Amino acid sequence: MMSNKRNTEAIKRLYSISESIYKQLDEGKVPKMVLPLRTKANIKFDTRSNVWKYGDLRGARSAKKVKGALMLLRTSYMLELIQEMIETNKSSTLREAYYISEGWGRAKFHSQGESNLLAEDLEIVTQCLREDFKLRPEEDGARVIGDINLVETDRKGKQKKLNCRDDVGDSGYGIPYNVEKEKLDLKDSSAKFVIAIETGGMFDRLVENGFDENFDAVLVHLKGQPARSTRRFVKRLNEDLHLPVIVFTDGDPWSFRIYASIAYGAIKTAHLSEYLATPSAEYIGITASDIENYDLPTDKLTDMDTRALNAELKDPRFNTDFWKGEIDLMLKLGRKSEQQALAKYGLDYVTDTYLPDKLSEFGLLK
Repeated sequence: MMSNKRNTEAIKRLYSISESIYKQLDEGKVPKMVLPLRTKANIKFDTRSNVWKYGDLRGARSAKKVKGALMLLRTSYMLELIQEMIETNKSSTLREAYYISEGWGRAKFHSQGESNLLAEDLEIVTQCLREDFKLRPEEDGARVIGDINLVETDRKGKQKKLNCRDDVGDSGYGIPYNVEKEKLDLKDSSAKFVIAIETGGMFDRLVENGFDENFDAVLVHLKGQPARSTRRFVKRLNEDLHLPVIVFTDGDPWSFRIYASIAYGAIKTAHLSEYLATPSAEYIGITASDIENYDLPTDKLTDMDTRALNAELKDPRFNTDFWKGEIDLMLKLGRKSEQQALAKYGLDYVTDTYLPDKLSEFGLLK
């Protein structure tokens, strides 16, 4: 059996859930699980960790109601599945866990959302990661290219040394779903900073133009809204290798939320913000000011875009003078723009002019 301290601790904490349920039953009580409410209203800024986390509002999944009773029954089945996977060194995707429940009788999940919700509940209650439960997402992590030396441990326990620039092709190193130290040991890097890039087209542009080598940068492709493993990897680059993180996205409300998920955490994973968020991450663009200052090609904001921007003005993650100013300006302009709109000035403009100018403003280039 191959397991590590994290898996062992996960089993220990999962057992405590079962013990709590049985204890409540033994005392003649209706069993329940108490969890924080996962709403925007229950997100609070934690000054110790500098990230947004769930507040004190709580809700209960109680067996008093059929829905709550089913969830507790599913929890018991899921605990058995997790223990079996850890003991046999197997893992399951969240989708596979959903289909495995077909054999659970009345406890089977009726949707993927129910399966995912239970996995999140277990993370919250145990304060472990779903990776510790041997549960993994369908999506893979993104790509990275740059001078990072690391040691990766494969499924057989063998270790492999590689450099994320010299030992990979132009597509870069694929970030695995589990990026904890026992699987991925980040050794060192000569880079000066990390640029987390929203789109594949812009990532490829920077790679083709040699931006990583010319400016001693690590380039990370976020693939749109980044997977948890990508956010965790970026955080580890920041914490373990002490690299500043810059986020470079399209200029629209949905891209602003990509930055927010990296820097402050997302509502859905607020219970893991300390693991996933990088509070020191800076947003470089595309901003509404860029649209004006660089006279970028734009598209008109849709009604959905406008509603999203207005919602962000009430979102605690955007409660700064910078973000209020940029969001207000975008609403005033009624326009949005893409990263690749910088190609208006040529294919090299983003690497020769835009990014060097912006990075100099942040003190990362001299």
